[in-house]
Amino acid sequence: MVAMTASLGRRVLLAAPRGYCAGVDRAVIAVEKALEQYGAPIYVRHEIVHNKYVVQTLEKKGAIFVERTAEVPEGSIVMFSAHGVAPAVHDEAARGKLATIDATCPLVTKVHKEAVRFANEDFDILLIGHEGHEEVIGTSGEAPDHITLVDGPSDVAKVEVRDPSKVVWLSQTTLSVDETMETVDALKVKFPQLISPPSDDICYATQNRQLAVKQMGEEADLVIVVGSKNSSNSVRLVEVAKLAGARDAHLVDFADEIEERWLDGVTTVGVTSGASVPEVLVEQVLEWLSGRGFEDVEIVKAAEESITFSLPKELRRDLRAEAAALVAERTGSSEK
Repeated sequence: MVAMTASLGRRVLLAAPRGYCAGVDRAVIAVEKALEQYGAPIYVRHEIVHNKYVVQTLEKKGAIFVERTAEVPEGSIVMFSAHGVAPAVHDEAARGKLATIDATCPLVTKVHKEAVRFANEDFDILLIGHEGHEEVIGTSGEAPDHITLVDGPSDVAKVEVRDPSKVVWLSQTTLSVDETMETVDALKVKFPQLISPPSDDICYATQNRQLAVKQMGEEADLVIVVGSKNSSNSVRLVEVAKLAGARDAHLVDFADEIEERWLDGVTTVGVTSGASVPEVLVEQVLEWLSGRGFEDVEIVKAAEESITFSLPKELRRDLRAEAAALVAERTGSSEK
């Protein structure tokens, strides 16, 4: 982006990286490819990613979003969102004679596999995350008898385990890095033999976006985070901005949600976006700010990102034929 002549000393600090991570890009493309290959409708269990614009755009193309597998008609194709689902959901789909596409982010799948592994070794697993979040529900479902949710440092005091020598922590991938480590430190005080996962569970994109916001927060009077309110990583960016020193920070889905009064006394605005936000929404925010004198744009670069994930393997099969065969199998069984 070419920086324009500053107006009245006003400037924008634009975070890099921002927006789509590899897991979100993979999930959104998977829905588009499924619609292209198999035709509408394609059912998606829960929002494919937590972004209002993305969901609305895919709905217009023929995706139907549902909260329960039971809402999907027999013989249909259903896609599981990037947040992942518990094994019980796969079982529900099989009983409902549904063809499935699993668009779970590979980094979330990694956490699922860790949960299964440690449960098989009879560890107590302390899952750091937010109660009710789809990712937490999916991970917990992998080993419900071994997992205890720890929703921040304030939860640590009430945590109980069977054997303090066999305890491991895992985490939701979209948390604040600092708050997660604060929780881990508190857990280590209570359970000195606590084991850490083989590698960091918090996703690279979450960490990189938070790092960029920390850098801009030191200079920005106001930080605007583009993202939806049900997006955990977007909400965390607002919190990180304020902790980094920004006087004010707000989360918006669209540019028209920005309030003029937020600019009172502001000369430097930081702009970033959550990992499920398409770049077009950021461009609209920059246009809105430019119209109010914030024309000078400086890039705040925290990291390079080159990670990509291959599309779900199910997109290489004829899922409509598979779904029809599943229904025919049931019909044939009922006629015998």
